[in-house]
Amino acid sequence: MKLSMNTVKIVAAFLIVALFGTIHLIAPDFLPEIAGLLANGDIKETAEYIRGYGSMAVVFSFLLTLFVNALGFPPAIIFSTANTLIFGIVPGIALSVLAETVGVTISFILMRFFFRDAARKIIKKSRWLSSADKYSSKKGFMVMLVARMVPYLPSGLINAAGSLSSISLKDYFLASLIGKFPSTGIEAIIGHDAILEEEDPTRIIVVVIFAIILIAWAWRYEKKAAQS
Repeated sequence: MKLSMNTVKIVAAFLIVALFGTIHLIAPDFLPEIAGLLANGDIKETAEYIRGYGSMAVVFSFLLTLFVNALGFPPAIIFSTANTLIFGIVPGIALSVLAETVGVTISFILMRFFFRDAARKIIKKSRWLSSADKYSSKKGFMVMLVARMVPYLPSGLINAAGSLSSISLKDYFLASLIGKFPSTGIEAIIGHDAILEEEDPTRIIVVVIFAIILIAWAWRYEKKAAQS
C-alpha cells in the first residue's frame, strides 16, 4: 500500500518526537540540563559543561553544536567560542564549522521535507516569488555563500530561506561549509579574545583574507557550473 505524503510527514514527525522521548526516558536530567544551558547562554558555563564529558567532550560538543544549529537558536557563537576555549582556536573553529554545517543541512532537509510543498503553492501565486525562486535555483550557491559569510546573521533565518527556495542540497551544503569558515572564525575569535581578555588582530586579518580567497573561488566555481 502506497502511503500519502501527508502520512509520511506525520510518521516522520512522530519519530522525531519519539526520539526525544526516548532520550528523556534513558537520561531524565539530560534535556532539562541542555535547555537550561541554552536558555542561560553563558559561554564559560557552556565550556565547563562540555569539559565535564572528559574524553567524550569532542563528540558531545559536535553533537550539541549540530543540534543547536539544526534548531537555528540560540546564537551559534556561544558554542563556537566555547569550543575555542576548550580545544584551542584552530581545532575549535574547525569542529564548530563541521558541526554547524551538518546541523544546518539537517535543518534544510527537514524543513524542505515538511514545508517546501506548501511554500511552492504560495510561490506559484506570486510573480515576484516565482522569479526569486527561479533565481535561487540558478544563483542560490553564491547567495547562500555570501549569507553564511556574514557574522552574527541569524542561522535559523538562513536555514528557512534556503529550505523554502530551489537551491539544491549540494549547493546548500557546499555554500554553508565554505561560508561558515570566515563567519564562525570571526565570531569565535572575537568571543575567545573578549573572554580571555586577549587581543590579536592578526588572526582576524587572516580570516578576512581567507574569506576573500573563498569568494573568488566560489565565483569561479559558479561561473564554470553555469557554462556546463
